[in-house]
Amino acid sequence: MAVDYAVIILYLAGMLAMGWWGMRRARSNSEFLVAGRRLGPFMYSGTMAAIVLGGASTIGGVGLGYQYGLSGAWMVFTIGLGLLALSVFFSARIARLKVYTVSEMLDLRYGGSAGVISGVVMWAYTLMLAVTSTIAYATIFDVLFGLDRTVSIILGGVIVVAYSTLGGMWSITLTDMVQFVVKTVGVLLLLLPIAVVKAGGFGELRAELPDSYFAPLGIGAQTVFTYVLIYSFGMLIGQDIWQRVFTARGDRVARLGGTAAGTYCLVYALAGAVIGTAAKVLYPHLGSPDDAFATIVKDALPVGVRGLVLAAALSAVMSTSSGALIACATVANNDIWSRLRGAVGGGERAGEHDEVRGNRVFILLMGAAVIGIAIALNDVVQALTVAYNLLVGGLLVPILGGLLWKRGTGAGALAAVAAGGATVIALMFWRGVLANEPIYYGLLVSLAAYVTVSLASRPTDPAVLAEWRSRLATPAEPGKSSLSGV
Repeated sequence: MAVDYAVIILYLAGMLAMGWWGMRRARSNSEFLVAGRRLGPFMYSGTMAAIVLGGASTIGGVGLGYQYGLSGAWMVFTIGLGLLALSVFFSARIARLKVYTVSEMLDLRYGGSAGVISGVVMWAYTLMLAVTSTIAYATIFDVLFGLDRTVSIILGGVIVVAYSTLGGMWSITLTDMVQFVVKTVGVLLLLLPIAVVKAGGFGELRAELPDSYFAPLGIGAQTVFTYVLIYSFGMLIGQDIWQRVFTARGDRVARLGGTAAGTYCLVYALAGAVIGTAAKVLYPHLGSPDDAFATIVKDALPVGVRGLVLAAALSAVMSTSSGALIACATVANNDIWSRLRGAVGGGERAGEHDEVRGNRVFILLMGAAVIGIAIALNDVVQALTVAYNLLVGGLLVPILGGLLWKRGTGAGALAAVAAGGATVIALMFWRGVLANEPIYYGLLVSLAAYVTVSLASRPTDPAVLAEWRSRLATPAEPGKSSLSGV
């Protein structure tokens, strides 16, 4: 294992070095939060693919393949579909708004009446997303070094918090690009073919496993539909995803780079399911489907390659964790604290240097909270389900309504957030966190409240709508950067 350890240690040291380098670039709020809005197509597509394909997509995707066969690809596949829809239909419009958070978009569209409550919902979502990613360190470091769960979470969490705090989005973008390359080589180019060959080839997979493992809807049509509602729609409105859209240097980059990232997700989804299916043939009696990834890496791969593939899993977790962390800190600072401070102290705006320092403080604070909650929490799936149910049930309708329906109002948006969020919470208590009903009925109630209250209330101020249309009509100006050609 000495070679594998060396690969992992070099990788972690490289992450910290890139955080230090990113600190030299992040001298303004725009540079720190959205990389100066200057990313070219290659860096944009790489960092977007890295943020959406986390530990759940890698370890969980292989686990679903182990349990259900090729239809286990649907969870990650719906993530890719959501990213494609965002990129093709909405990303250019979102990039033109020149905001930092989803709540600022709602303020711009509805005239400042929906920001605080939406900020609280988005903050809860990004916090739990960061927590679930951080918990995954325990699995990986246990496989690598046999470390205690708490020590593993602290070690992985501190590294992510360190490079995120130092350079903000620049550091995260650079580390995401490395993570994207490592993930591609480790999972797609190495683990996938080796796993299939070790299992005896595709013919052996068909001979050893039941037909349900190769049925397109073997996982269940209702499960696929729920994945679409939660993950595809979640990709359209998550702060962690939008914050990456804001980094694009122009409309074309946001559209084409995001389309490339979404297509990559579809390939990654199928690869994970195939690896899990091969693991089922090799290790038919594992205690948990989520053990499939670690087991096949430890037993089927040669020295050195094993370290690279484990680094790929670590990359997947770190990219999602760092993206969720900076999103959580951005929402906490810009959408919640700054509004409370403005209400108390008159809203005096800090200088750019002070804003960067303030965002660094919030990343540290949110990072400490994430590590603490991750240590105390055990059920990752339930935490992630709560996060996505609240996000989609509370915010999908007012966000898409604001983009698509000019008659939507601030009162309607507030009603949609409150009614949808309350319905989701009530049904999770009644039917269970993992039930399908909370997201189904939450969306229906949110839509009904939005339309009814919008039609019953006064239309949005024409001046507000004029500013909104002006922003949407102005193409995002390409930024100039030493990396602009990348």
